Parts: sequence; structure tokens; C-alpha cells
Amino acid sequence: MTATSTPLTKLNIFSLKGVQMKTFHITWLTFFFCFFAWFGMAPLMKIAREQLHLTKDQVGNIQIASVSATIIARLLIGRLVDQFGPKLVYTWLLVLCAIPVLLIGTSQSYTSFLLFRLAIGVIGASFVITQFHTSIMFAPVIKGTANATAGGFGNAGGGAANLFMPLIASGFTALGFCSAADSWRFAMIVPGLMLLLCAVLYYKYTLDTPRGDFKDLPDEGLKTKQNTFLIAAKDYRTWILTVAYAACFGVEITVDNFAPIFFTDSFGATIAVAGMVAGIFGWINVFARPLGGIVADQIGKSYGFNGKTMLLAILLLIEGVGIIWFAKSGSIGMCIFMMFVFGLSLKMANGATYSLVPFINPLAVGSVAGIVGAGGNIGAMLIAFMFKAKAVHASKTITENGATVAKDLIDYTAAFTLLGFIILGIGIAVLIFRTVMAQKRVGIDELALSN
Repeated sequence: MTATSTPLTKLNIFSLKGVQMKTFHITWLTFFFCFFAWFGMAPLMKIAREQLHLTKDQVGNIQIASVSATIIARLLIGRLVDQFGPKLVYTWLLVLCAIPVLLIGTSQSYTSFLLFRLAIGVIGASFVITQFHTSIMFAPVIKGTANATAGGFGNAGGGAANLFMPLIASGFTALGFCSAADSWRFAMIVPGLMLLLCAVLYYKYTLDTPRGDFKDLPDEGLKTKQNTFLIAAKDYRTWILTVAYAACFGVEITVDNFAPIFFTDSFGATIAVAGMVAGIFGWINVFARPLGGIVADQIGKSYGFNGKTMLLAILLLIEGVGIIWFAKSGSIGMCIFMMFVFGLSLKMANGATYSLVPFINPLAVGSVAGIVGAGGNIGAMLIAFMFKAKAVHASKTITENGATVAKDLIDYTAAFTLLGFIILGIGIAVLIFRTVMAQKRVGIDELALSN
């Protein structure tokens, strides 16, 4: 086996040399546009809400739908990618998910909008393929860094959506293609087309492994006929990481979905300003998630699996305190600062979690990644239910375009406060269980982490 067909031991993000680095860059870029499409509606919800006359409860149901389908999709994708390889599975996922993204603009009622938003959520399963593909292309000593970097660059698509989708919508209006009320419909065409372009790039320029595609490899090694889902599900460490990921990535999705509304309704920010501010949270991914992976890899070299888990627990505790402070800040300036603080620890926790995933069981990396990834969305769904229950409806009279109008507003302060205390509890639980997680297959894990 030549050096060019083996996993890389170093990550040079400025390199395009070799199938490993080409795959790395195409993978994170594709994941970026998947996140962009997934959360493309978040900063435009205010427009859609007013045009479709959506109630507070209906908005809550839509937010729940946007993360619900991803749960089943991630579990299924994890099993499929173990069997058929990331290239083929990713290509089909992109093509199928482009359809609801392109068509959501045709919605004329709450029901149709809800169903399209549910279908778009399937694109969140792209994360599992990204983590699986990166794990195959890089050696154990650098897996955490590579996974976190690909995930962080890709997750930034959520921030980019909050920043650019209002601008894209305004652009269509300025060019005369549509009215301001219909701008969200035209804007969603852009991410839909990007998904189709990514499908072509992924299929044409990536390989399943450094040695070639699954279909061309001998029936050995990475390809397995075992039920990898059961292998992953039987290991209790998989479920502990699932809960931890619900507490970090689940919160990330929540903030991506609810922050724009929080800033417009609680502080009177415009859609553009709210999108820009919420976009800061998404852009933290560019450096914070990779940082989590890098720090975890360094800790792993000296303290192994146990040390990585300690890092994860500490990051969750900082996140919980930051969210509580964020909710109670009372001013948009302090809100933005605390969003950066808890966002930094949250996204580092994302990276730290997936620095542990590849070492649960090398025969079931896809399934472990799928279960843990689904945990993030289960967390997001449960949080969305909680936000729906804790949201406070209010009506406020404001002057808009020279006219006095009554606006329906939603206050999520109580919901964010409760969320912070929940994350604190999970952080304490992970801290307690970290030694338990370190006991199983200690020798194997320590050897893998040090290689």
C-alpha cells in the first residue's frame, strides 16, 4: 500500500494534493451548503410568518419539524454509509433534498410550509457522512482535528444563511423579480441550486477511501456485512456521547433557528440586523469547532479517552452558564457578547465530542456517528418543544413606514434561561460518568489515541 493510498497523519488545509485533501475540501464545502440550505429559512421566518399569517404555536411546530426528520435520517444514513460508502449516499442525499428546498417557495398555507420544512430537515444527515468520510481519510492521531475542522467549516453555513439570505431576498426585490413579501420564496431557489451543484462535484471528484470506492475494494476492511447499528447501540459510551451532543449541537440548531426572532422581537432589530447578529454565532464555527478537535487531540495524546471526556464536561458547564447569562443580559450588546462566549464553548464541545466518536468502535464509525448525530437533533427537537411551551406571546404597537401597526411578538427569555440550567445539569452528568466511559477497552483506546 503506497503513502498516497493511506490515511494522512497531518492536516494541511491549504493543500489540494491527493484524494484525501480533495475529499476533505469537497466534503466540508458540501456540508457548508447543506447547512446553508437547512437554515436558509431561519432569518426569513419573520417575512413568511407575516405573509402566511402563522401563529406562535404554528411557528413552534415549524421549528420542531425543521429538526425532526433529521433524527431518523441520521440513524439511517449512518447504516447506509457503512454499507455503500459516503460518495454514493451523499450524492443521492443532495439530489433528493434539493427538491423541497427549491419548492418551499410554492407554499401557500401553514400545512404545505410545515411539510416542506420537515423534508428539508433531512439534509441535516449530511453531517454523518462528512464525519465518516473525514475519519477514513485521516489517521487516528489527527482524526479529532480533521473531523472538527470539516464540521466547523461546514456548520458555518448556518451563520452564512443568517447573514446572506436576507441580502439575497432583498436582492431579488431590488431587481424587480418579486415583492418584499414574496422575497423569501425566490431566495430559497439559490441554496436549492447549490445542493445540485455539490452533488455533481461530490460524485465526480471524491472517492470513498484513500484506496478507492467501496464497490472496487475487496470484501474486507472497511466494508462489513455485520449490523453496524447494533454494534454501535450496544456500547453505552455511544449513548453518553449522544446526550452530550444533544447538549451542544442541539443547542446550536436551536440558536440558529430562534436567535433571529429573539433579536427582532426582544430588541426591535430589523431582519437584516438580526440576521447579521445571529450570523456571528454561526461563523464562530470556522475556528471554534476545529479548536475543540485540536485541543481534544492534544489532550488525548497525554490523557487518552478520559482526558478528552473531561474536556467535554468542562465545555458543557461553561456553555450552560453562558446561556443563562445570555438570556438575562437585558441589552443587545451584552446579549451578543454572551452569545459569543457560550457559542465558543458550545462549538468546541461539538468538536470534542466527535474527536471521541471514531474510537468507540472502528467497525461501526458510520453508525456511531449517526446515533450521536441523531442525538443532537433529538436534543434540538426536545428544546423546540420546550421553547414552544415557554414562549410568551405579546402584542406591541409600532410605527412602520409612517403608519401605526400592531405587531405580534414572541419572547423566548424564559426558554433560554431554562435551557441554560438543563445544559448545566448535563455537563455535571458527563463529568460524573467520564471515568465510567474510560474503563471499557481502555488499552485499545489509549493505543489508538496515541498512534
